[in-house]
Amino acid sequence: MIPMDCLPGSARWIASLEALARHPGPLWVYGEAGTGVSTVAGWMAAQRATALLEDAEQLGPDALETWIAAHPDGVLASHQAPGNPAARCLAFQLQALRDDPASVPRCLAAMAAEEGLTGALPPRLAALPCPGNLRGLRNRLVRWKLLGQLPEDPAAPALPLETEDLAANLHVLERILLHRALRRSYGNRVEAANRLGVSRRQLYLLIARHGDPVRGELASSAGPKRLNKPRPKIQVPPIQPISL
Repeated sequence: MIPMDCLPGSARWIASLEALARHPGPLWVYGEAGTGVSTVAGWMAAQRATALLEDAEQLGPDALETWIAAHPDGVLASHQAPGNPAARCLAFQLQALRDDPASVPRCLAAMAAEEGLTGALPPRLAALPCPGNLRGLRNRLVRWKLLGQLPEDPAAPALPLETEDLAANLHVLERILLHRALRRSYGNRVEAANRLGVSRRQLYLLIARHGDPVRGELASSAGPKRLNKPRPKIQVPPIQPISL
């Protein structure tokens, strides 16, 4: 578990955390998934010796009202901002990694210590954006530790559309999206298929057409027939002189 003083944005609120825990009335701790909501909310509940409600956004208004009435000093953890009837809770929002890029190195250092890693880490592990926030960051670190796999290079070149031919451009775009999905899923083909919104059979057809950069597999298919059709020559009419 990452220490709270390493969480994104903690430099702004860590000194006020104990005072916040002493606030009378219910507390609503929220933020995107993987921002440390459970960590902070659990600490708050322990400090207040009160009940903790995880995933508070999943309760309907009536059930939420009943819970707050039964636990007037309770702590609610959520991935959404509070609405009625939770609007009377004191809300405390946690930041995402993108909102505090300076926190990424210290988060990685804390995770590396937990994983028993020493020495310098590859800079690409700290690259933003990081889907999943802290969870995604830990997944990057663990996959690099176990498999030597790094996330996609954010400095990769842009889409190389060098021709006006639609079939060729769609083929290039298909390859880029496939390879990006495979890299972002670190070679997990079920996850890559889900990212692309295709079946596993369709994914294997795409891999046969474009290869798999994570596993080092080369393309084994010549691609769709439309790429091999002869292109008609475009006849450009001559420019007629204009009489003045």
